[in-house]
Amino acid sequence: MKHASETFLVGLFRDPVDLRPLVDELETAILITDEHKRVRLANRAFEMLTGFSDAEVTGVPCRDVLRCDACLSHCPADEAGEARAPVTRTCDIITRARNKLDVRVTSVPVLGQDGELLGFMETVTERKHAEDAEMPMTAELQLGGFIGRSEQVNEVLRIVPVVAQTDSSVLITGETGTGKDLLAEIIHRNSARADAPFIKINCGSLPETLLESELFGHLKGAFTGAAADKLGRFRLAHGGSVFLTEVGDLPLPLQVKLLTFLDDKVVHPLGSTKGFQVDVRVIAATHRDLEQMVREGTFRQDLMYRLNVVRLHLPPLRERAGDVPLLLDHFLKSFAARFDRPQLKLASNVNAFLAGYGYPGNVRELRNIVEYAANVGRDGRIRMQDLPAYLFGPAAPTPVTTQAPVSETAPAERFLPPGWSGSGTPGAHTTSAPRDWGHAERGHIVETLLKAGGKKGEAAKRLGISRTTLWRKMKHYGLTP
Repeated sequence: MKHASETFLVGLFRDPVDLRPLVDELETAILITDEHKRVRLANRAFEMLTGFSDAEVTGVPCRDVLRCDACLSHCPADEAGEARAPVTRTCDIITRARNKLDVRVTSVPVLGQDGELLGFMETVTERKHAEDAEMPMTAELQLGGFIGRSEQVNEVLRIVPVVAQTDSSVLITGETGTGKDLLAEIIHRNSARADAPFIKINCGSLPETLLESELFGHLKGAFTGAAADKLGRFRLAHGGSVFLTEVGDLPLPLQVKLLTFLDDKVVHPLGSTKGFQVDVRVIAATHRDLEQMVREGTFRQDLMYRLNVVRLHLPPLRERAGDVPLLLDHFLKSFAARFDRPQLKLASNVNAFLAGYGYPGNVRELRNIVEYAANVGRDGRIRMQDLPAYLFGPAAPTPVTTQAPVSETAPAERFLPPGWSGSGTPGAHTTSAPRDWGHAERGHIVETLLKAGGKKGEAAKRLGISRTTLWRKMKHYGLTP
């Protein structure tokens, strides 16, 4: 165990000063290493940025923590040590969740009185890119990439800049896949808290036994397995915003504790009698009908009122007239650039089919369809056979127009998985495909898991469901080990 004296500053003030509380209050991610570049201390801003806690990275070479592309060629710490001066590099690092972040790393050599190199202090700052830098700010493309020109979307985006400048709680409602997460982040980025942390908490992805600790933190020994103190997400977000997604899944006991926090903004970690004042803005989102849940007794009415100070509702894609072509064009260009396929285009019958489809999964489903087709399409042209097979089954939602989904020269059964037939009669030319919805859903889950590289968290996100729901469905369809 690391001795407390290792984090004390000696000689700067009259008495030794504990370094950890000082660096934990800073909003910049900081690593302090020894002369061999092994981590000695990581502050809570570093944990928020990368997902790695101080206890996990202590003693680990910083290159194995940051996993920075500059570590292999132009290590800023090596250059700072040689120059005896700060060195800054822009590079990519890999977070614990395996996300790539574009950051600016500054390495400062820590020198002794005789000039001896004792270690390094490294700051890691995420580089903020204007997402709209290459897009005109029109009524169709506004506020950080939220795309739409329909009346409902424009009404929401019209009031977002005003709402963002307040500290009132915000409740975002709408079906799964409508863009609630993006809207919450837009509110944060357009607020006075933009430079402070934005912490997302999925209330439906963690078991109740772990969720309270995740939200409010715990002290060492508070429960079995609590081997060290843990800062909760609310304390990590101090000065910024907390986004509670799927707040309708929050268990009743935690609803009481969240209500108490919203009233006094004081966090009480598990096992502690001391409270900590925290300055955060709470943004919540749900696809559930909270009013109905209140009537059923599964959601507290007083909590709903505290969250529902400002309510923003995102309409389903099927009600956003004219937005589908905009979104199709946007995602097609996005994946064409990502996959280095500048000539990527939709065949005319594909464009007509996708414009008429109902999108029960909303914008997320549309994005996933385009990404899948961009992966499998050849010769720069996406054809009907490049679309996900589940779109052509009878369980697929009815298109919102009467346009024929497939041209006469491309019978729908060409695009169905093996074993699927039209009416059950071999050779029958009909667009009804799978035997039942379960068959289609199982195939869609398998297909999504393959696209996600087997990562259940990513697959659940693409499907628009929680990890627990995905696990339950996989077990039901015999897809678990």
